[in-house]
Amino acid sequence: MKLIPTSIPDVLIIEPRVFGDQRGYFFESYSEREFESAVLKTTFVQDNESMSGYGVVRGLHYQRMPHTQSKLVSVARGRVLDVAVDIRRGSPTYGQHVAVELNDENHRRLFIPRGFAHGFAVLSPQAVFQYKCDNYYAPESESGIAWDDPELGIDWRLPAADVILSEKDRCRCTLAEAEADFHINTPLY
Repeated sequence: MKLIPTSIPDVLIIEPRVFGDQRGYFFESYSEREFESAVLKTTFVQDNESMSGYGVVRGLHYQRMPHTQSKLVSVARGRVLDVAVDIRRGSPTYGQHVAVELNDENHRRLFIPRGFAHGFAVLSPQAVFQYKCDNYYAPESESGIAWDDPELGIDWRLPAADVILSEKDRCRCTLAEAEADFHINTPLY
């Protein structure tokens, strides 16, 4: 696998080696040994999948302490703009984000470490989104930030009129109003 750095050092694009011929293609989507050697020693305990149509924005989500999660995300079908926002107070990249297109042609994965909010926007007619988490979902720790927080300046690559949100995501607060669970000096692993 090839690691591609982003503007926030802890967020990484992972590009697998894809082998193709007249039959199609093959690639190793995850190897614990390679991931731990190149990125981080962690144990993914839950795999999730969602299917969404064009214009759906899911996020920006995170789990508060002590249930915070790292995620390794990918797209099995379609195209999404995937976004990670640094919510670790005191971090030199606090409030900054990384936005990466993931699709079924580039086969890229994005690693989002603990201390980040995560979301994605569906750019294709339909997308199947997959993600590995290193902590179980805990509804009592669920939280989020407004997808359109003007201080974040995220270009979701969708007209605002096309955005489809859940009821929860319509009511999220800004990063400035969010609970301050994470600090750059707080051990998250």
